[in-house]
Amino acid sequence: MTQTHTYQHDYQQSITQPEIFWAEQAGKLAWHTQPTNIVSQDEDGQHQWFADGKLNTAWLALDAHVQAGRGSQTAIIYDSPVTGCKQQITYDGLTAKVARCAGMLKELGVGKGDRVVIYMPMIPEAVIAMLGCARLGAVHCVVFGGFAPHELAVRIDDAKADILLTASCGIETDRLIDYKPLVDAAINEAAHPVRHCVVFQRPQCPSTLQPGRDIDWKQAMDCAHPVDAVPVNSTDPLYVLYTSGTTGKPKGVVRDHGGHAVALRYSMQAVYGAQTGDVFWAASDVGWVVGHSYIVYGPLLAGCTTVLYEGKPVRTPDAGSFWRVCEEYGVKTLFAAPTAFRAIRKEDPDAELARQYDLSRLERLFLAGERLDPPTWDWLQAHFGIPVIDHWWQTETGWAIAANPAGYEIQEAKPGSATWPMPGYQLEILDDEGLALESGTQGNICLKLPLPPGCLTGIWGNPERYRAGYLEKFPGYYQSGDAGYIDRDGYVFVMGRTDDIINVAGHRLSTGEMEEVVGSHSAVAECAVIGVADEIKGELPLGLVVLKNGVDISEQELSAELRTLIRLDIGALACFQGALIVPRLPKTRSGKILRRLMRQMANGEAYSIPSTIDDPGCLEELAAKLTGGRLAAAS
Repeated sequence: MTQTHTYQHDYQQSITQPEIFWAEQAGKLAWHTQPTNIVSQDEDGQHQWFADGKLNTAWLALDAHVQAGRGSQTAIIYDSPVTGCKQQITYDGLTAKVARCAGMLKELGVGKGDRVVIYMPMIPEAVIAMLGCARLGAVHCVVFGGFAPHELAVRIDDAKADILLTASCGIETDRLIDYKPLVDAAINEAAHPVRHCVVFQRPQCPSTLQPGRDIDWKQAMDCAHPVDAVPVNSTDPLYVLYTSGTTGKPKGVVRDHGGHAVALRYSMQAVYGAQTGDVFWAASDVGWVVGHSYIVYGPLLAGCTTVLYEGKPVRTPDAGSFWRVCEEYGVKTLFAAPTAFRAIRKEDPDAELARQYDLSRLERLFLAGERLDPPTWDWLQAHFGIPVIDHWWQTETGWAIAANPAGYEIQEAKPGSATWPMPGYQLEILDDEGLALESGTQGNICLKLPLPPGCLTGIWGNPERYRAGYLEKFPGYYQSGDAGYIDRDGYVFVMGRTDDIINVAGHRLSTGEMEEVVGSHSAVAECAVIGVADEIKGELPLGLVVLKNGVDISEQELSAELRTLIRLDIGALACFQGALIVPRLPKTRSGKILRRLMRQMANGEAYSIPSTIDDPGCLEELAAKLTGGRLAAAS
């Protein structure tokens, strides 16, 4: 985009004159009623954006582009290596499908404010379902396809959803997941009754429908009448998204229409440097916030072409799958989790597969979802020669808190840093008493209120949980739950969750810093460092390591070499125990390593297995390692 202001100008204005800054951004959208009340507070004292404005997010993402003459442009590229299916849908075609989906929902009794649970794989119908809800002003609640029935049931109950949209199956690299038995069990368990379950039948595994309750998606769509977009208040909820890693009662993050649309439209330009017509690919899933923000809403609000990929970074069919997609569709910006690139690096350490593809149109790589370790950054930079941009955000914020702002001017990168806070976010590093810390000093990363547009407006049905979890510990601030520091140049370093800070003999040490050192070892493909209890020193750090393919090294030898590296880089005070070699690390389906779970296992504490774990089968071997092997590693 053409920038009339520098990053420094916009950042300062967003902090000192937020009404002026965000009014300018809001003016770039076609509102039904243009807002004049830019930032205000509701009756509970919570900040809200554009309270007197009216709009419809689905209309802005679709109809507005059609009216602007871009209806023939491709909106969605669907690429499914697990089924061999490829499909491209124009803005004209997607608008028609979404209008008909909204009509289908309306005929089922869905209206403004009603909740609809969507339990689907990565297929175009998932996007159509989300936008169909938004077109009616209904609230969608996407649940990651493949969740166990109990987890789906508690989300149905929390959202009080009458309608559930699903597909007959999901497809992994080597197996089918029959969704219908899972959905039936969830509906039977849920206390809140589901009136109708609409099923998109996939040919790989058709489902038997229950008469009276279940509806065939295709038949219902064929009979439905298209409906126009319904204007809603800016502050009305667009969706509820349950945070990954939730155990027990789910925590539903609420996103509004107006602030969300303004922030995502701005972020596509400011953070990613995306322009109308660009091919933008966020290699994630609609069950996670990245999918909501940057597979669906962000790219479509910006008039881009978005890639919907039903596959993995490896084994569909190989570690060159990402690069094949980039070449085939002319991807300009690729956004994925560091986990994905570590998997590719493990399978293809010299990037030989990548060299088989023409990546000349790929301009930038963005990584988020977990901390980008410097070894992965170095590998990407060395082999691809384009900007590798770490950025930091959360499910709760919905877009980047800190990034290297490609829409302004990309800054010199510092590996391990998410670069600068984005306009709207005023970051401060506070100690546990709420006092500001000097640059370079690690502490709690907090965001001064009000949060910018696009961030969560609360927890669904539980305002007290929102206040207690985010606002009470540091009055006047949002508590991010992450620890880190800001250096003298203003660069933000996120070192991990606050519970990943360990105390070794009175020294507060970051496991993230140690992971940088462990990950730099030539044998290490992936690693995690956790703190284990020690009678003398309080906690001691222990490494869990996945080796690169073809590497042959003993735990004893690796532990000795890593202890030397830690001593040289951090110091003997770290008291690094050593490393355990494991075949894989436990992660959520969104790629976050479950460090807390491993710490609880190692310390013999009670633990529960999160519903979001990607591979529960890895835990038994890991538990044996952690309870019996850590002493050997220290010897």
